[in-house]
Amino acid sequence: MLFGVLFAATWWQPIWPAEQALHHSLTVVAVAVLLWADRRWPLPLSSFVLILVFLALHTIAARWIYSYVPYDDWTRALFGRGLNDLLGWRRNNFDRLVHFAYGLCLAPVLMRLLIDRRGWRRGWAALAAVDVVISTGAVYELFEWGIAMTLAPGLAEAYNGQQGDPWDAQKDMAIAAVGAILGVLVVLVVLSVRFVRAAPALSAVSAGVDSNAARRSGSRI
Repeated sequence: MLFGVLFAATWWQPIWPAEQALHHSLTVVAVAVLLWADRRWPLPLSSFVLILVFLALHTIAARWIYSYVPYDDWTRALFGRGLNDLLGWRRNNFDRLVHFAYGLCLAPVLMRLLIDRRGWRRGWAALAAVDVVISTGAVYELFEWGIAMTLAPGLAEAYNGQQGDPWDAQKDMAIAAVGAILGVLVVLVVLSVRFVRAAPALSAVSAGVDSNAARRSGSRI
């Protein structure tokens, strides 16, 4: 519901409607796939929220075609100083945030899906989740460039958000990989903590089962 409101709000008097529509072509597909997947394999609330957080950031970025998100104006209005000035950045880095969120939000969802639904071991599930993020990131960069060159070749530079950086695609994939690694590490830590906390209870249950079995054996003798 909240995502739908945000999506609609970003279309209020769009600044670059054609480019925004191109960016949202995959958003519509992603939402459709998410709803279909949730019906077939009901997702935990945490996974659903992570996916929507990423889509929300992408939706905000698409409003300003990534390169012109006015976060500098927002931070200057709130804190009296622009974020770029504070960190010494020379480009609009909101696109980097979205790519980082792609890895950080998607990798834990994939990892939990492989563990809970497929019974994979944690290490292999983590490795596969990171691999999927990197692979799909590369495919997306190629797909994005292909769409831009096919539908709007004159606007390819603006649509892709390169901002004059010839290594933009590689940096986007790298930051997504970093986000994915951090995401699976968080999941591994959470699962380990849960296991440690549950260990005493599991030991007590196991001891109770062994005691009952011993009593039954004794009564038979």
